Amino acid sequence: MKIINGSFSSININIAIIVSRFNEFINKSLLNGSIEILKRIGKISDNNITIVWVPGVYEIPLIVQLLANSKKYNAIITLGTIIKGDTKHFNYISNAIISSISNVMLKTEIPVILGILTTDNIEQAINRSGCKSGNKGIEAAFNALEMISIINIINKKNK
Repeated sequence: MKIINGSFSSININIAIIVSRFNEFINKSLLNGSIEILKRIGKISDNNITIVWVPGVYEIPLIVQLLANSKKYNAIITLGTIIKGDTKHFNYISNAIISSISNVMLKTEIPVILGILTTDNIEQAINRSGCKSGNKGIEAAFNALEMISIINIINKKNK
């Protein structure tokens, strides 16, 4: 039996983080969590982390595609918050973003980590950005580091 497990320390890598400005007070907590893990656990320097602010979550997939196509980044982390309202807008936006991001990841073979909160209310969003339910930004950073490691292991075995 062969088992591939990734690690979290990846010093010589480049990470892009795309953050939605809409619901910025929540998304800043997600961003701070991601940066802390990338620097402290991943040992990634400030020079190897690129942060791109976009107006809202709907704009994230385009920037994901541009960054992935540049081939400058080992992984891309997406951070944002979608809070369910009284209309179906929540469903349309959530489905479109997740589908678009997945398509880019599969086409480019660059991990794109979904750190976008989809919540029923603002209290859930606050809780998932560093309060009662942890911080989704921290989780996204760990996932990025692990995916980079797994891809590197698989690519080395295929050479």
